[in-house]
Amino acid sequence: MSLVRVYIRTLALLGPQARMGMVLALSNLALAIAQFAEPILFGRIIDTLAAAQAASQLPTFHDLAPLLAAWVGFGLFNIGAGVLISLHADRLSHRRRLGVLAQYFEHVLQLPLAFHGETHSGRLLKVMLEGVDALWGLWLSFFREDCAAIISLVVLVPVGIWINWRLGLVLIALMVVFGIVTGYVIRRTETMQREVEEYNSDLAEQTSDALGNVAVIQSYTRVEAEVGGLRDTVNRVLAVQIPVLSWWAAVSMATRAATTLTILAILLIGTWLYVHGLARIGDIVTYVAFANMLIGRLEHTVSFFNRLMMAAPQLAQFFDVLDTVGAVRDRPGARPLTAVKGDVVFDDVSFSYDGKRPAVEDVSFHAAPGQTFAFVGTTGAGKSTALALLHRVFDPQSGAIRIDGMDIRDATLSSLRQSIGVVFQEPLLFNRSIEDNLRVGKPDATEAELREALARAQALELVERNPLGLRAMVGERGRALSGGERQRLSIARALLKNPPILILDEATSALDAATEAKVQAALDEVMKGRTTFVIAHRLATVRNADRILVFEHGRVVEEGSFEDLVRLGGRFAELARAQFMTPASQVNGSVVET
Repeated sequence: MSLVRVYIRTLALLGPQARMGMVLALSNLALAIAQFAEPILFGRIIDTLAAAQAASQLPTFHDLAPLLAAWVGFGLFNIGAGVLISLHADRLSHRRRLGVLAQYFEHVLQLPLAFHGETHSGRLLKVMLEGVDALWGLWLSFFREDCAAIISLVVLVPVGIWINWRLGLVLIALMVVFGIVTGYVIRRTETMQREVEEYNSDLAEQTSDALGNVAVIQSYTRVEAEVGGLRDTVNRVLAVQIPVLSWWAAVSMATRAATTLTILAILLIGTWLYVHGLARIGDIVTYVAFANMLIGRLEHTVSFFNRLMMAAPQLAQFFDVLDTVGAVRDRPGARPLTAVKGDVVFDDVSFSYDGKRPAVEDVSFHAAPGQTFAFVGTTGAGKSTALALLHRVFDPQSGAIRIDGMDIRDATLSSLRQSIGVVFQEPLLFNRSIEDNLRVGKPDATEAELREALARAQALELVERNPLGLRAMVGERGRALSGGERQRLSIARALLKNPPILILDEATSALDAATEAKVQAALDEVMKGRTTFVIAHRLATVRNADRILVFEHGRVVEEGSFEDLVRLGGRFAELARAQFMTPASQVNGSVVET
């Protein structure tokens, strides 16, 4: 993304503040024009004084009063306009910074899980924070100073030619030289700065990974290794960043040197023109002031391009995320699922992650309302992928999934996911209170409903033993709780949601045997009257399922009840023998202790 496109996109994000931005831009135009009045008036005053001196007369107040009054008037206007522009530029920039931050956050939360599986959360956070800060800085500097500086450079050319075209050519030559030098430096450093930003993103990922796995780092004594890896990345950042800084430092030094050279050139050329009657003393004074103004504007413009170039890679990453459109989204005309009964049909459903090897292939089944279906098979067999398709983490490449006769792709995502409750294998909790975590399932739940859900999930003691009760914090990712407690809390959250369709992805895997028995009894009760899909590796947990589907390489290779599959003596029977450690004859005879 070029610098021009980045800047245009930055201004386009003003959104509801665009009108105020236009007012500020027009105010900057008026301010830029007004600022030229002071050096012009100063030159006229010098000419008036010089003319009076040449006539051996004292200048009269009548001659100087209009010029002095105009000078004071323009000076006061510049001060007042500058203060008002800065004040409103600050307000606009801060409002839009927070507005765009909320827009980015909402957008990222709506992106499909497939995107989040490929993109590190640390990188997304870094892109958000650095992106909105870069936008804020560019908006603020543009409406405070950049706009007026750029307009001044544009206005300076015709004004300089109008007053004295010969001296005006000196200023134009200076602008051309600066433009060439700045353009050259931008071309030399733009690629390097993008590389710097990639390394900075790597730093964000490394630190986020390390902080999220402190227990592993300390347990395996990897502190020095992790710090060493971080320092290597820091050194790579510096190796690329320092040449960029050196180039822009050289431009800054050239700008300062140009100040002396330009003023010297104007004095020399102006003196020669004055001697030959082609310029007045006031013209020389005016152009010296113009030169100082021009150098200041050029320094500011160079600083602006420097900031823009430094921010461009951050903004490009920010815009890339903001422009990401998930493959899974509402179709035009999507309708909400209402009064869901829980009739689920998979009709020849196939899906592949890479387009080469199928993760799910030609899966078909019909789950009637209230039935419990269990998916079993080895790791990677396609169980989780099949149920991920049900709540549209992905969409199948072929076939269809229907709920109550409606293709789920024709339903709104919000209504679909509202109809499905999921208890994940890894308990996913917020760093908030128990109450807040439960209310994710039902925001308007009463305290009695919260306690009932906890009781049914065998988790009420989490509240009763803590002085803070429901307001007790669970820590980052629930680390203040044990694994079993986290899982029971996530089960209570799903129970509180009370969806017509329930997915249990190894929901009892983190529980000890005693707690598992209690939770399983609660789940058996809760599963009544709703369609339930259970992903299980421990076959004892699916003993009472209405139907068991055995997955292998993405296909359903066997299906039936527990007893039927054991009697069949196929893949399921092999899994049963491996888990229960019973002789083949007993398994084939359906004698399995559960």
